[in-house]
Amino acid sequence: MKYTIDAENKKLGRIATEIAVLLMGKNKIDFSRNAMPDDVVEVKNASKLSITDKKAEQTVYKSYSGYPGGLSIKPLSKIAEQRGYAEALRRTVSGMLPKNKLRARMLKNLIITE
Repeated sequence: MKYTIDAENKKLGRIATEIAVLLMGKNKIDFSRNAMPDDVVEVKNASKLSITDKKAEQTVYKSYSGYPGGLSIKPLSKIAEQRGYAEALRRTVSGMLPKNKLRARMLKNLIITE
């Protein structure tokens, strides 16, 4: 099944939780944690998300390479400037999905257009 979500004038966290629920298949009767649903979620107008300036500076995304001194911290504003709001939305949804082997496969079913 294909779901289409319009992100215009919506908050980042609210829309990310909605997307995560759809990708996991929690809205279906036959939900199972170990089964991969065949749903595709398409998000339109990601560049028109409602994000305040304060929230863009406060929200940070961390990644650690595993080496000493390898912690990289980037604010939401920097990610949106370099890679666009689509990448910020993708990272937010990724943090809400389960941390197992299905996460990468679920993210492949997410299509984001600016």
